[in-house]
Parts: sequence; C-alpha cells; structure tokens
Amino acid sequence: MSEFFVAVLADAADEGKNIIVSMLVVGLVFLAVIFLGDLNGWFARRRHRRHS
Repeated sequence: MSEFFVAVLADAADEGKNIIVSMLVVGLVFLAVIFLGDLNGWFARRRHRRHS
C-alpha cells in the first residue's frame, strides 16, 4: 500500500516541476516580447533622428 502512495507523490512532484518549468518558459517569452518591442522602438527613434 505504501508503494502506491510513493508512486502518487512522485507523480505529483513531477507534475509540479513541469508546471513550474512551463511558467518560467512563459515568463521568458513575455520578457523576450517586451525586449524586442523596446529594441524595435529604439531602432525606430534612431532611424528617425538620422533621417531628420
């Protein structure tokens, strides 16, 4: 009977780890989108100043 509980707890721990890893990946995607947007704005301002 205790083997069953060990297997269930191990599955829960693996599932929790997968959730945390997926949340970190989503956070990195958000940061990448923000960074690319800021970089695009910086290049646009630089291009506008150069052609003025």
